[in-house]
Amino acid sequence: MKIARIDNRAHLIHDTAEALLAIDIGSASEGQLPTSTKALLARIGDLKKLSRRIDWAVEAVEVQSESLQTPIPDPSQILAVGMNYQDHADEVDIATPDSPAIFTKFQSSLTGADSDVALPSASVDWEAELVAVIGEGGRQISQDRAWNHIAGYAVGQDLSCRELQFAATSAPQFSLGKSYEGFAPIGPWITTAEEVEDPTNLEINCRRGDEILQQGTTAKLVFDIPTLIEHFSSVIELRPGDLIFTGTPHGVGFGRDPQVFLRSGDTLTSSISGLGSIVQRFH
Repeated sequence: MKIARIDNRAHLIHDTAEALLAIDIGSASEGQLPTSTKALLARIGDLKKLSRRIDWAVEAVEVQSESLQTPIPDPSQILAVGMNYQDHADEVDIATPDSPAIFTKFQSSLTGADSDVALPSASVDWEAELVAVIGEGGRQISQDRAWNHIAGYAVGQDLSCRELQFAATSAPQFSLGKSYEGFAPIGPWITTAEEVEDPTNLEINCRRGDEILQQGTTAKLVFDIPTLIEHFSSVIELRPGDLIFTGTPHGVGFGRDPQVFLRSGDTLTSSISGLGSIVQRFH
């Protein structure tokens, strides 16, 4: 299933070659299911039952990608992982850590699948990533139970202002430099976990216009998703709706020689196989 947020309400999505179709979950369930995407994560089983009863030809309405809001607007925590692909660590000349290198992005940086983003500096970089969405929270979650705690997946961009991130060379400001308005686009929807056949082997792509910037695969994660969930939950309580940016493959602008960054007028498209694409325009 694909769960999107449109007009601040949860919708089921059917993406066809001809049109993008949506059904309001609260209305279709006659009020039995919540309109909040985060609250809905605890009712995935009931949502599956509803989806089997839906007549898309009768109940669905056509929507545009511009109407797709960030799927989870109010996560308790947005967690992110640095240097989680060896080729990315190599290109930015930072050693691969012995344990996950963690930072956060702030909730106010979230935006939707099709959005305009203002450039705060001349050093804004791209980082296409797989985002895991927590469905069942908890502490001390072991790796062998971790997959059961994931509600689904989405495409994300960890946009980064390198000027602010590395302004203090002795103490880089990862979280702040990655949390300007619009710097955490996620979408286009949440693809529920049972629909993703193999999250350990998803193709990640990022392009600017027709120029391919990044091509990678989640098969090359240094710390896989169960390892990350075990690591996070050994310290903090994971909660339903928490978002985990799992890391970016090589190809970022900061790692190029000469370095290359986003400019006004650029359009960035980030895609993950089976999960869809998000598009950001910069000014």
